Formats: sequence, structure tokens, C-alpha cells
Amino acid sequence: MFNLQGKVALVTGAQRGMGKADALALAQQGAKVGLSDLSKENCQKVADEINSNGGEAIALRIDVSKKDEVESGVAQIVKEFGGLDILVNNAGVYIQKPALEILEEEWDALLAINLKGQFLCAQAAAREMAKKKWGRIINIASIASGGVGIGFAGSVHYAASKGGVIGMSETLAAEWAELGITVNVVAPGIIDTPMIRDPQTKFGEAMLKEIVARVPLKRMGKPEEIAAMAVFLASEESSYVTGATFYVDGGWLAA
Repeated sequence: MFNLQGKVALVTGAQRGMGKADALALAQQGAKVGLSDLSKENCQKVADEINSNGGEAIALRIDVSKKDEVESGVAQIVKEFGGLDILVNNAGVYIQKPALEILEEEWDALLAINLKGQFLCAQAAAREMAKKKWGRIINIASIASGGVGIGFAGSVHYAASKGGVIGMSETLAAEWAELGITVNVVAPGIIDTPMIRDPQTKFGEAMLKEIVARVPLKRMGKPEEIAAMAVFLASEESSYVTGATFYVDGGWLAA
């Protein structure tokens, strides 16, 4: 099961954390992987790890908020590997700031990456996938996304972007089903990544302890646990799954 031999994947935001774990997991199942981020050098380290273990990977620099860079990156992958079958839309930023203090340009900048960026990547990837009538698009949202998710004080633009990802994905799933492309969402809870530990995100140990206390499993998730869901959604075994959101949160929303 979950054999991805012969498939080609693009993982955005792949230099660390969940994106890196996704890329490693897809490669382990046999996919050829293009890894992109703002730092090609850091992506190259991940690509080297994949290649040294017998896989095939290339590193790219893509600013997902810029259409020309997205299309150029997809073209590079197609030229190198002959097509594109799987997209993991992982690139994103989290900035904590009270709603009354968010500047217009800060709102625009975050949504340009977290929401517009996912659409641009999905659009470019779908054009390639439609040629084979087979594709898997996996968009990364969050439990901080409204609906059955949670409101998370201090991150209104982040929550708006992730809620938008879910709405966008449901619409794309309906529109692109006839093209043989499935579109699904993974919505993580609190995952132990470098971004969470970065002082600029302003979580801090006290807040992390408070969050973990709300989680029935009483721990943060691991990037590899998100990657396992991504592998399933990238595989043939998920062929009847589209337009769905999978909350991987240790039971947070159920508590």
C-alpha cells in the first residue's frame, strides 16, 4: 500500500518542519520530489538526504506568493522528472499579533503566502496533472480555521487564511474531480516544529504547556505524523477521498 513509485511530487516550504517530513516520507514511498522554499540552499540539504538514501530529489527556490516563480518552479520539475502528480501545499507563515494592531500590509503579506500562494501552486500543478487525468493536491490548513476548528486569539489573519484554504479546497475538489484530481486538506493541531519553537512566533514555553494541557494525548504532534496523512492522501488508496479536511490534532477538537 501507499506505493508512490513513478510519481512526481512538489512540496513547498520543505526546508524544515512538516514540509521536510512530508518530502522525506513521499520519497521513502518512491516518489521523485521537488523541494521548494525561500532558501534553495536549505532545501538542497534535504534533497541531498533523499538522494543519499537512494531517492531522487531536486531543490528549488520558490516564493509561492509570486505567480511567475510558481510557474517557473513547476516547469523545472516537469523538465527534470517528466511531469507532476502530487502537490503538498505546505509553505506558510504564522505571525502572532492582536487584531487591533495588524497593519493592512501585514494582513496582505500573510494572506499572499498562506492563501494566494496555495492557490497559485494548486493552479499550476493542476494544469500538469490534468494532462494525465491523475493528481493529488494536499493543502495544509490548521485547526485554527473556523467552522469546526477553533478561534485562536492573536492570529486573526492566520486563521482567516487557513479557513480560506479549506473553503478553497472544497471548491477545487468539486471543480477538478472531472480532471482526475483530488484535493484534500490536512489541518494540524500543535506540532513540534522549528516554527513553533522560534521566538518570533511568541508562543513561549508557558503557552505551549497550556496548549498541550488541552490536548487529550497530552503532547505535541510530530511532523512525521502529518507526513503519514500526506502520504495516504497522495496515494492510490485515497482515490475516493476528495474535498475532505483531516484534523490531526491529538484529539484537541474532540475535547
